[in-house]
Amino acid sequence: MTNLLDVQNARRTFPRSGGEELLVLDDVNLTMKQGEIVGLLGRSGSGKSTLLRLIAGLARPQGGSLSYMGAPIEGPVQGVAMVFQGFALFPWMTVLENVQLGLEALGLPQAEIRARALAAIDLIGLDGYESAYPRELSGGMRQRVGFARAVVVHPSILLMDEPFSALDVLTAENLRTDLIELWGNGKLPIKGILLVTHNIEEAVLMCDRVLLMTSNPGRISSEIKIDLPQPRDRTSAPFEDYVDQIYVEMTARRVERMRAITGTTGIEMPLTHVSPNQVAGLIEALAAMPYDGKADLPDIAYEQELEVDELFPVAEAMQLLRLAEVEGGDIKLTHMGKRFADADLNERKEIFSRALMSHVPLAAHIRKVLDERKSHSAPKTRFLDELEDHMAEDAAEDTLKTVVSWARFGELFSYDDDAAAFSLENPT
Repeated sequence: MTNLLDVQNARRTFPRSGGEELLVLDDVNLTMKQGEIVGLLGRSGSGKSTLLRLIAGLARPQGGSLSYMGAPIEGPVQGVAMVFQGFALFPWMTVLENVQLGLEALGLPQAEIRARALAAIDLIGLDGYESAYPRELSGGMRQRVGFARAVVVHPSILLMDEPFSALDVLTAENLRTDLIELWGNGKLPIKGILLVTHNIEEAVLMCDRVLLMTSNPGRISSEIKIDLPQPRDRTSAPFEDYVDQIYVEMTARRVERMRAITGTTGIEMPLTHVSPNQVAGLIEALAAMPYDGKADLPDIAYEQELEVDELFPVAEAMQLLRLAEVEGGDIKLTHMGKRFADADLNERKEIFSRALMSHVPLAAHIRKVLDERKSHSAPKTRFLDELEDHMAEDAAEDTLKTVVSWARFGELFSYDDDAAAFSLENPT
């Protein structure tokens, strides 16, 4: 049987200033068979949404190939529909008009358009809201309109780009449950679903296979098959085992990356913006009972209501600063992390400042430049230009923003945003 989808060695770049290219996806391979829900799980910036655009034919790869039911994808694919994170409804159209839109583009008879649209609205649980406008609907109801608009064209593949992330917890759970029930009962006119998410429990709850993506550039690092019957019980031991397995897989990859980063001796270390308050908050949570300095990442994520995109950057910052160790799906405070938890504010600042000077080359570099200059000041461009020799412009900005935030907390140096300049408040 021909696969619904084949992606072979897909590569995607974006132009950068100066004529260079930013590699976003590299050597990406995946397949989808009929009757599957496949999850793409990774942090923001791993290229998940870019990959969806390639599959939908909304963008072209710079290398590799993509095919839908054996035919090359060279433009928008009629058998592929997408549900977006941000609803993407036309506010001046009613629910019915929004759902009918895709059918009108197919040039179908008006009677068939109306009948299919009403059937999709009823299927997705919005019967009675046909004449309502998006402004009259809750977030969950607007996303249901998005689902109805996607399924009304009877696609073979439904692409879902973090469709529940803009919803509150209860609404998202209700919508997931309804979607799984419709899929399991064979009521959806769809042959396969590709779900992009950064929520590990959501991936285990919904998917038959989960593909883990790494970042910079985006690659599929591993595949985990979820061999559990639907509906799935979040509290069952097998469910929790799968969640733990994915955390271990993801942290193992990130531990390797952090070891490479912390081994660098230059300023080329990219940093994800994490505030000192987030670091302090997670340290305090870990130091308190019942963890007493060590916790499983799934447990601390659940307790603190953190998703992968929120938890991992903070854990990585703590590891970089030698305040914690991350290994095998666990996070454990180091001796210095425990000292930080027990310290008052001034001692915490001293610990943070020493960690910056010892383990964050860019922070030490900026401090050295400021110490050596007679004015004890330097423009932002002095360091931004250096960073852009090693990374993309947005990554350079984010890295510098992170160092500024950390240095302010540690009182290592000051930064004036209006003047776009660094300085020492008390030069020695």
